[in-house]
Amino acid sequence: MTLSTAVTTGALAALLAVSHAATIQKITAPLDSNPSNVGFYLYVPDKLAPNPPVLVNPHWCHGSALDAYKGTQYAALADTHGFLVIYPDSPNTADKCWDLSSPGTLHHGGGGDSLGIVSMVNYTLAKYKANAGRVFATGVSSGAMMTTTLLGAYPDVFAAGSAYSGVPFGCFKAADTTTSKNSSSLVDVWSDACATGRLTQSPEAWAALVEDAFPGYAGWRPKMQLFHGTADAVLNYTVLGEEVKQWNAVLGFPQTPTTVTPNTPLPGWTKSVYGDGGDWLEVYSAAGVTHNIQQHESLTLAWLDLSS
Repeated sequence: MTLSTAVTTGALAALLAVSHAATIQKITAPLDSNPSNVGFYLYVPDKLAPNPPVLVNPHWCHGSALDAYKGTQYAALADTHGFLVIYPDSPNTADKCWDLSSPGTLHHGGGGDSLGIVSMVNYTLAKYKANAGRVFATGVSSGAMMTTTLLGAYPDVFAAGSAYSGVPFGCFKAADTTTSKNSSSLVDVWSDACATGRLTQSPEAWAALVEDAFPGYAGWRPKMQLFHGTADAVLNYTVLGEEVKQWNAVLGFPQTPTTVTPNTPLPGWTKSVYGDGGDWLEVYSAAGVTHNIQQHESLTLAWLDLSS
């Protein structure tokens, strides 16, 4: 079983017809390290902001970089705000899911798809004199999981992320009891225990997965925005609670929200904010919404400080 194709907005067909002044480019230049041969597509708006930010937008399972480009508004928003958008393309030809479980991808500098994507970020920062302090990631489904993987394994690269219908960092690997996390490079693209919500752990156990990804790291931890539908039949709603446990523990916050706002941004959606100042962990629970959750690009851009 693999993750279903995620429809990113209710108006996908209309978005497919949107044209941009600039065009997406396939980058074939050598990278520092791309061990799994992740494809590299880059959108450069005609008018870049000075010292522009960088947004990474990994696609969903059974999708592609071009699907993410056409099926979201981030390129059009880049035209308005002047940031760069990296659209990685999964090398997994079987189902186009991301490597979210191998020891390489889950460890800083260890290899896997995550290292290839970080090398794309380094290329983009150097070529376009972009802002290394303003690198972000967002995605839906498998793209959400890669977003979480990037933030967990590379907190020194990413300042913040926004994940729609994902799972905790390392969840697929944590559910694998058949191999040592250090003894195999096996990529498990699916875990029933994780996806169905049967894998529950303490906040400390979830945080340990993130801390083990970059031993000795004591610097900045990225802020996180999470979205999940209560009727998600692909990734059970329970996993949102596990994600909240993990990121609160990583960030050092209590597990109780500081504010809860109902009917935001839509009727039946609830916004919960954790931590002092309300600017580090933001969570949206969408009542009755399935795995095909609507992306709210305006909320994500505001969270990532890309719309200013």
